[in-house]
Amino acid sequence: MIMIRLARFGRKLAPFYRVVAISGEKKREGEPLEVLGYWNPATKETKIDNKKVAKWVKKGAQISPTVAKLIK
Repeated sequence: MIMIRLARFGRKLAPFYRVVAISGEKKREGEPLEVLGYWNPATKETKIDNKKVAKWVKKGAQISPTVAKLIK
């Protein structure tokens, strides 16, 4: 199953997240199928390509609850 979820980057105590489409069996930082955007909680900056998200949802991808909150 394909998931649209967050992948953590950055250093200790300064996280930075990418919104990625990834296989559900892979690790959080595993190789994504596609990077759909990013979220920086320190600066509250969010950029998500809604067209790419819609494309993956059409293909049957599940959106994680956290990413669903960011999209709204």
